Amino acid sequence: MTVRVVVADDHALLRESFRLLIESVPGFEVVGEAAGGREAITVCRRERPDVVLMDVRMPDLDGIEATRRICAAPDTRAARVLILTTFDLDEYVFGALRAGASGFLVKDTSAADLLAAIRVVAAGEALLAPTVTRRLIAAFTAGPPQRTPCGSPLLDRLTEREREVLTLIARGRSNAELAAELSLSPGTVKTYVGRLLSKLDARDRAQLVILAYETGLVSPQG
Repeated sequence: MTVRVVVADDHALLRESFRLLIESVPGFEVVGEAAGGREAITVCRRERPDVVLMDVRMPDLDGIEATRRICAAPDTRAARVLILTTFDLDEYVFGALRAGASGFLVKDTSAADLLAAIRVVAAGEALLAPTVTRRLIAAFTAGPPQRTPCGSPLLDRLTEREREVLTLIARGRSNAELAAELSLSPGTVKTYVGRLLSKLDARDRAQLVILAYETGLVSPQG
């Protein structure tokens, strides 16, 4: 199966570099390019890509708002967005994840890591290593409190064990760490993560982290 990619960046040279790299690998195809956010939305509606490489700072509409619209629209919401940023703690990264992005990459990432990232999100996973998750948590909790009480109806959908798994995900645990800490098999952990995604209507692990904090299940000190 070919992974269809759209590249959105206002620098023509970067777009061309990404295209050449991506199309040098069998099974990858760049089906469109965009120099701005509005153009990215238009291209996604036309091409229905699997993955969008989205720059944050672009003219006419920034990458966060473009991501929000792509992930919300019925005709494009299946696309997985990878945010491209200059710094790994770009002030806009967390907002982009809240908008529906599946992960982020710094622009100086290696070619191998870029291709691996596209594979990961195309397969439906979130590009969030545990250390990245912890930094995102720090960025989120540094701002004004936005959480609702722990009695959120969302949490009422979960079993006690599912809450426990969600809590550990929000604290940055990987699947392997979850399995070890809860004495579960890796397959059982994957099953729990899948149930959480389904019950909470979350796109990926990144949104699970956000939901855990916004519902008050996990606190900055907890």
